Amino acid sequence: MTISSLVTTTIPYVNAVPHLGFAYELVLADVLARHRRRRGHDVRLLAGTDDHSLKNVRAAALAGSSPRAFVDHHAGAFAALGPLLDVAPDDFVRTSRDPRHAPGVAWLWRACAARGDLYKRAWEGWYCAGCETFVDDDAVCPEHGTAPEPVREDNWFFRLARWAEPVREAIETGQLRIVPDAARAETLAFLAGDVRDLSVSRDAARADGWGIPVPGDPSQVVWVWFDALAYYLTALGLGGDDAALLDRYWRAGERAHVVGKGVTRFHAVYWPAFLLSAGLPLPGTIYVHGYLTVDGEKIRKSGGTPVGVPPLVGRYGADALRWYFVRRCRTRSDADVPLASLAAAHDAELADRLGNLVQRTVALAGRLCGGRVPERGEPGELALLGDALPARVDAALAAFLPDEAAGAILELVDAANRELDRSAPWRTRDATALYAPLEAARRAASELQPFVPGVAQAIANRLGDAPLEPGAPLVAGPPPVPKRGATS
Repeated sequence: MTISSLVTTTIPYVNAVPHLGFAYELVLADVLARHRRRRGHDVRLLAGTDDHSLKNVRAAALAGSSPRAFVDHHAGAFAALGPLLDVAPDDFVRTSRDPRHAPGVAWLWRACAARGDLYKRAWEGWYCAGCETFVDDDAVCPEHGTAPEPVREDNWFFRLARWAEPVREAIETGQLRIVPDAARAETLAFLAGDVRDLSVSRDAARADGWGIPVPGDPSQVVWVWFDALAYYLTALGLGGDDAALLDRYWRAGERAHVVGKGVTRFHAVYWPAFLLSAGLPLPGTIYVHGYLTVDGEKIRKSGGTPVGVPPLVGRYGADALRWYFVRRCRTRSDADVPLASLAAAHDAELADRLGNLVQRTVALAGRLCGGRVPERGEPGELALLGDALPARVDAALAAFLPDEAAGAILELVDAANRELDRSAPWRTRDATALYAPLEAARRAASELQPFVPGVAQAIANRLGDAPLEPGAPLVAGPPPVPKRGATS
């Protein structure tokens, strides 16, 4: 039976052009989706934009624009990131434009209301516009570096305190898996504290009328996070007439969210509570990644270090950027991207080690066996390493450790280069010594497809994608993995 898998990114605010941090998340989600497809899963990858937020309203005002014109202008750049990075989401939801979204948000709201989990009351406190949430005091937000503002208004509240224990139990029992352990521990620590009810609407006038109206109360708009989190289900038809995708990918499938560490609580506490209240299944796994810095400086869409994705891809190529993300940026911590050496990992590990292995072996096959796959020699270390590789990659990605998965692939490449040097078929004229390194290179490229699809395809064009059969033709040509750093 085919396993259905849903993989999602968060949806970013469109208050400025997209930066490298969201490109990182998009690539991580794509790696998981591509890997599951390689293993035979029926996969749906979701992405989109979060159009309804006070940040967008304020950014539009500063730009002398309406919220509608402003978000429409910026949303296209986020949609363009996918093709630029060799990522093809199966669906891309714009929360202010997609006709499925508002009905789905209203359905979720009414389901929580029917459970008795929504009530309206006055609220006075401090509000961080960057986080789009109320905070305990007027301290400068460590996430955004800005001071919160005082706010007093009537809002609808969700009975989060009622659901704190069921959410905690789901995490403790593994029904809801949070990776890595540090994010899980942080979430459980929050749930063990004073969990208070959560404001889930905003005054429509303060929001300049921008947002989804609260069902039955047009004086309020739905809080942007209640709105945005619902996208995971509205993209599958929640609130519509056709529940086929919802049944297939949410109710019956595996469900995985890829999120940045700054929004863990929204996904690991608030979202599960909304789902439990509405009688819907919980997400299976929440994969939490750290932040990126660029040359040691924090990235922000507005303020901080601006780093445009298109110029980097234009200069180094999508695979060089993807490889740096998965090989050098460890998900369990923050990571730095030094622009001057962005292509170094690609060139040293993919061009010099894997690309050169393919180039050497194919050239030798041309000299020793007419450019065809040689007869098999005796199975040895390389065959054993190749046989073990898929399980190693599976385990690393299940733990959300793409760097370890990539490292396992490189171990096979390095072993193949050592074996080629040891057997020295150019000296012994023994063509059978080429078979194991050739097959190891093919296996490595096959496992690399989720990480660097361009590199994997270039090598498949030379060696094929199926196990090598003696006598099959090999394709000679220029190096299959050109270096990218030469353009820097």
